[in-house]
Amino acid sequence: MNNDRYLTFALGKGRLANKTMELFEQIGITCEEMKDKDTRKLIFVNEEQRLRFFLAKGPDVPTYVEYGAADIGIVGKDTILEEGRNVYEVLDLGYGKCRMCICGPESARDLLQHHEQIRVATKYPHIAKDYFFNKKHQTVEIIKLNGSIELAPIVGLSEVICDIVETGTTLKENGLTVLEEVCPLSARVIVNQVSMKMENERITKLIRDLKTVL
Repeated sequence: MNNDRYLTFALGKGRLANKTMELFEQIGITCEEMKDKDTRKLIFVNEEQRLRFFLAKGPDVPTYVEYGAADIGIVGKDTILEEGRNVYEVLDLGYGKCRMCICGPESARDLLQHHEQIRVATKYPHIAKDYFFNKKHQTVEIIKLNGSIELAPIVGLSEVICDIVETGTTLKENGLTVLEEVCPLSARVIVNQVSMKMENERITKLIRDLKTVL
């Protein structure tokens, strides 16, 4: 074990990072630099604990971890599934809970049950593909969108959507409903495969500590 080496964390920007730092504080991991809201810094360091933190867009976190630019990443399960990177998923943090669902107007329920060929709009083409092709064995055309997915069935671009559902309010307001659940989602801890070997002691202790406060 090399005590001089910094352990580097990549955190998904926004609520996820804030929640994670609150959790880390409970196990004695702090980073004062991150509390400065006006900072222009990209990398935050805790010299004493030999820790480094940086914020990244969710979909980039598994990439930083796979390539070893970060030892540990905190990111949503949806991102892990969509990005399909070679990383170890070691812990479910239990917050940021939501579901990946197939949604649409009630009239689309039959199309799903009868395995009709339909169009599915989504920000998550890999998750949608895996669900329809490998789990349901239903042939679908997947249309990748970046903005408001709910719009797709309303304007006739697709019959259904594959999207994250937290409360379902936006769906209801737009005459859509959850038709099928793909999988539950929440924030997870991922670890670089080499780091897991090289820094096993520190990383295992971190996971153990987190489990005690979860």
